[in-house]
Amino acid sequence: MSKLDGNERWKSKMLLTEHQEEYESRNDPKKTSRPTSEELNMIRDYILLPHMLTIVQKSVDDIKSSPNLLKQLYLASGQVVMNKISSDMYDIRRELTKRNIKIISDEHAELVVYHRFLCRGYEDRFGMTRDVMRSEISVQLKKYIKEIIGRVANEK
Repeated sequence: MSKLDGNERWKSKMLLTEHQEEYESRNDPKKTSRPTSEELNMIRDYILLPHMLTIVQKSVDDIKSSPNLLKQLYLASGQVVMNKISSDMYDIRRELTKRNIKIISDEHAELVVYHRFLCRGYEDRFGMTRDVMRSEISVQLKKYIKEIIGRVANEK
């Protein structure tokens, strides 16, 4: 007979709250599910936005060295686009963290760039060809530029 046999406290199992939450999250299908299409779009944007920022920065640097008369206008609009891209990067990063989605690494296989991600316990790869990346960047940059032109046109 052990010293604990007569003690009633040891008959019940004790579990810390964080361990119970982790146990419940493992068995909850909502928490270990595949990403939704909206979340996949956020992952795509998270991957593309840094490339877009680099492209706009190179354009701004090229404009700085040009003798164009409208250089100041182009520089100011380029800076506005860069600020908007940076703001969107921050918002997407925060939303992905909130939804427990992590982009881990990238790897290049021939013409496809793969990014590994974890989504609430589900692990997968997100792949895009370079041509798709270029076209998506082009489409999104056009949206940013239209937004700026819309702001300028509304200020008249």
